[in-house]
Amino acid sequence: MHILGITGGIASGKSAVAAELAALGAVVLDADRAAHEVINLPDVQQALVDRWGSGILGESGKVNRQAVAQQVFSPQPDSSKELRFLEQTLHPQIRLQFEAELDRLAQKGVPAAVIDAPLLLEAGWESLCDAVLFVDATREKRLERAALRGWSEEDFSLREQAQMPIEEKRSRATQVVANQGSLEALKAQVQDFWKRLSINQ
Repeated sequence: MHILGITGGIASGKSAVAAELAALGAVVLDADRAAHEVINLPDVQQALVDRWGSGILGESGKVNRQAVAQQVFSPQPDSSKELRFLEQTLHPQIRLQFEAELDRLAQKGVPAAVIDAPLLLEAGWESLCDAVLFVDATREKRLERAALRGWSEEDFSLREQAQMPIEEKRSRATQVVANQGSLEALKAQVQDFWKRLSINQ
């Protein structure tokens, strides 16, 4: 089974690449979805409440992700320290989940698994992968897409600054997929990559 990682800047089109790989037969492991599950594990939730207080819990008693985002993505000088704490709390649990799922998929004979993770390189999850795809798009394009999510330019910049520099992500990838134009053009590149991957199986 091939294990592929997808990385790139914010709103670069990572999910679109993952969706196309899924359409071609890969199984996608979504880091954001895994984080949703992991953040409410009893030990993790308690660690976050100990750090930031019960105000981060919603009415249901589960962690309110927006409240956590306010702690770790803000103009405050210590927000980077809070983000590191969050990542150090969540990432080991997410990796355990990934490893268990990858073992299960390998036993099922799945041809490829995809780890779709904005922080793939920062978290060290590239060590799980046979190849890393970097989805490339200009900052202007990514800002446009982020605006469609309701993000301001300040939101975008704060989150981007919290990640590894784009050039470093690109340099550490084994494959670059350009996403400057149409969805059809992006799909064609992913399909070409998949064909070459299949030849090497």
